[in-house]
Amino acid sequence: MNKHAVQHIIDSAYCFPVSENRITIRLRTAKNDVEKVWIIYESKYVIGQTQEKLPMEKKLSGELFDYYSITLDLKDTRLAYVFYLFDGKDYFYFSEDGLTANYDFKVGFYNFFQYPYINTADILDQIKWTEQGVFYQIFVDRFCIGDNEKDKSYINCSWGDIPTPKSFAGGDLRGIVSKLDYLKGLGVNTIYLTPIFRSKSNHKYDISDYYEVDSHFGSNEDLRLLVQEAHGRGIKLVLDAVFNHCSEDMAQFQDVVANGKASKYYDWFVIYGDKPDKALGNYEMFASCAYMPKFNTSNEETQKYLIDIACHYIEEYDIDGWRLDVSDEVSHDFWRNFRKAVKACKEDCIILGENWHDASNYLRGDQYDSIMNYAFTKACLDFFAWNKFNGEQMANKLSDILARNTDTVNAMMLNLLDSHDTHRFFSEINLDEEKMNAALHLLYLFPGIPCIFYGTETLTQGGYDPDCRRCMDWDGIESGKYAKTISLVKRLADLRRDYELASAQTMLEAQEGVFILRRLTKGKEIVLYINVQDKEGIADGRVIPAHSHELVLKGDV
Repeated sequence: MNKHAVQHIIDSAYCFPVSENRITIRLRTAKNDVEKVWIIYESKYVIGQTQEKLPMEKKLSGELFDYYSITLDLKDTRLAYVFYLFDGKDYFYFSEDGLTANYDFKVGFYNFFQYPYINTADILDQIKWTEQGVFYQIFVDRFCIGDNEKDKSYINCSWGDIPTPKSFAGGDLRGIVSKLDYLKGLGVNTIYLTPIFRSKSNHKYDISDYYEVDSHFGSNEDLRLLVQEAHGRGIKLVLDAVFNHCSEDMAQFQDVVANGKASKYYDWFVIYGDKPDKALGNYEMFASCAYMPKFNTSNEETQKYLIDIACHYIEEYDIDGWRLDVSDEVSHDFWRNFRKAVKACKEDCIILGENWHDASNYLRGDQYDSIMNYAFTKACLDFFAWNKFNGEQMANKLSDILARNTDTVNAMMLNLLDSHDTHRFFSEINLDEEKMNAALHLLYLFPGIPCIFYGTETLTQGGYDPDCRRCMDWDGIESGKYAKTISLVKRLADLRRDYELASAQTMLEAQEGVFILRRLTKGKEIVLYINVQDKEGIADGRVIPAHSHELVLKGDV
């Protein structure tokens, strides 16, 4: 047995409560290295008296590791446990002392694994409405013009022109209101907007006033109307929280520019010297953008200011969540305080971090609910676009991604093929509609919440920012040009609901190079086969032609 590969970490994605008397335990081993795994457990206060021994199931298998899992129903949540492994030849115990041939339970209180007590406050519950969540991301300026009487003098391109960094096309909040029935028809039940507050850019990530909707997009009353109209259709609204940085035009930063260390806002930012100097760049900023100074989110006054903004839009406008821009550059302390305040305002308000990498330290139940799952995005590009993964490698990668986090977090992960910060997925796959359809199936059927970037259903093309932010083709939609893809997106949303995928088990594997995703729940099963090879493959006795996918539905709905 590969002893170096065996891993278990208490109070982590390997050990987490799912209710007041249930806990999930995982064990990692080297891939295909172990034949059987058991857990031996009891209350830590009655060692050797009430032991139970249960088999664990191999739930995930990644590139290098297998992951065994079990969920225990406990009468006493003061849990002590060790693992028992069989590699086909020898048996081993695994405790805090590592792998051993024998284990003395009489003195187990020195070296057993333990979860001392399940405290209610430490349980991360899935937000109920996310179980059927289908997100739709909108870059507001390019979606739809709804207010035809507004001042349009700022618009400097025609609708449908290829965008530039300085393009203004005229989309606004009323435009979104006018298309709510269309979005509901797609099966969308949550809209996520890029920033909407006062800013001089088209993207609004350089905010100068967080309490005012930018006039390009409408007014604060237009935001209120959008929320009310959306809620009336069963659609929730998530806004973009840009709390890592602001615009150089923000009044507080300008006060520091004018008064330096004498400004009461000096410590709101991270400045090296008496006052910020844009030419010198002597202050922290977003990326290398001197026009976007970084907040000092370790400062208590800054924290209060930003958290008050978050609560204001929940309490005054009834929004349903915040997506957190550049969230991994903001202090953990800030996000812990942010979560407490936001959840006190609205318990089921979702908190989504923009972390492109492993964010497990943020997903312990004290900061975010989940993140934008760019690891899933990259896996899809490697598989569908860049020919880096075969079916087995794709199954391995997705398994490893799931193993990063708890099942609860995985159920709330925001899965996406592309966004306002990436190339358009349809362009990356060379406009291959078969691949697009297969990728959409995977997006909607994989554990978590699917999020489509506006225009995905119209096969929108585009390179990197700003090209990925093209205008929505409403004429094409009205003519029926995209009816096939639109119909598919709606059907996939229906399947998520009808097959109750939020509570479904997940199995990932490959046969003869064919990738297989299985979702099983309550006697019903969905099986997705995807073959990206140049040759046909046999999976479960089915012939899957080259460069094709097949969906098999089992059980009544």
